[in-house]
Amino acid sequence: MTPAKTKMAKQFISAIPHCNALGMELVEIGEGVAVMELPYDLRIVGDPETGVLHGGAVSALMDTCCGAAAMSHPSSPAGTATIDLRIDYMRAATPGQAVRTRAECYHITRSVAFLRAVAMDEDPDRPVATATGTFTVEGK
Repeated sequence: MTPAKTKMAKQFISAIPHCNALGMELVEIGEGVAVMELPYDLRIVGDPETGVLHGGAVSALMDTCCGAAAMSHPSSPAGTATIDLRIDYMRAATPGQAVRTRAECYHITRSVAFLRAVAMDEDPDRPVATATGTFTVEGK
């Protein structure tokens, strides 16, 4: 992955206000692959009785991670936007644990990138959620 693409992905994430508000962090970026983490924070708990993170925060993490993976693909020249994103929630994230998402751009055309992602907490055998999506490919 070129340094320019890495810089573009980092700038993309840091420029999105909700990414900053939620504390999202880009952990890894490669050719069509991105890994991002959402730290556990009481301000984004969806159920005060259980301490479980709100599903919308997990959704935002997965969407942003997919966008970063699309932008980092060698055939993607510029920015991206979500066309469609399907998220299947398998279980609640464990209270007190960060959620990490890995997204992969597995196919790209002149105008559309196809992605899949998995969100996990510290239990490596049980996904929190999976996603499949399509994103625009701008500038081609």
